[in-house]
Amino acid sequence: MRHFKIVVERHDDGYVSYPVGMRGVVVGQGDTVDAALVDVRSAIQFHLETFGDEHGEDEPLDVVLADLAIPA
Repeated sequence: MRHFKIVVERHDDGYVSYPVGMRGVVVGQGDTVDAALVDVRSAIQFHLETFGDEHGEDEPLDVVLADLAIPA
């Protein structure tokens, strides 16, 4: 079983999430952290089904919450 570390970034218009170290572009987004995590899990599953991988799709996610403060 493979674990993915998931980075969740907070932005003015919602949250963006992506797995660290996964080949290809896999991104999720949502209005909440939970919505972004659901979306990125779906994106990971789609990526593995489309491009193949020897790892299963029901893997637990390690979450890294990044609260980025960007000066105006």
